[in-house]
Amino acid sequence: MLKQFAVALRMTLATFVLTGLVYPLGVTRLAQILLPWRANGSLLDRDGRVIGSELIGQSFRNPGYFQPRPSAAGADGYDAAASSGSNLGPTSRRLRDRVAADVERLRAGNPGASGPVPADLVTTSGSGLDPHLSLEGVRWQIPRVAAARGVPAEDLEELLSRRLEGRTFGLLGEPRVNVLRLNLDLDQRFGRPGG
Repeated sequence: MLKQFAVALRMTLATFVLTGLVYPLGVTRLAQILLPWRANGSLLDRDGRVIGSELIGQSFRNPGYFQPRPSAAGADGYDAAASSGSNLGPTSRRLRDRVAADVERLRAGNPGASGPVPADLVTTSGSGLDPHLSLEGVRWQIPRVAAARGVPAEDLEELLSRRLEGRTFGLLGEPRVNVLRLNLDLDQRFGRPGG
């Protein structure tokens, strides 16, 4: 019995060393060599200070910025430590009330926008931290951002066209725009908005 216990203990230690130390450290090292930008979180900086990750959505409240889709992550949303969806289904009264309030808020804040509010401006993603918006979601906001910044809408369309990401591998998903990167482009080209 003692011999079997010793064999089991050695196997446990060997498995721990291989799967708990060697493999994770090896994969981390490989990622640092092959994809250091992604392995380190795809962090973006402004003036030498990290302001976010291109992989994690964040809130923009100033009317001079494009607004992201809503977040259900954390108490106030956009909490990367509490990534999750709302888990509210289509029959949920709470979800319908929140969407209706968001539609009302968006219409009031975007008086120059035409057509219905795009779905991704009132629905959360599965993680609650999606950094992207559809092309329609961004275009719908152009009149507000142009008015708040005092720039022609055509200039914003041009920035948008440069920031548009196509389908993954040319066939997965829909064309999309990274909201943080687009807003950084706005600041770089037109300066930071007041208010």
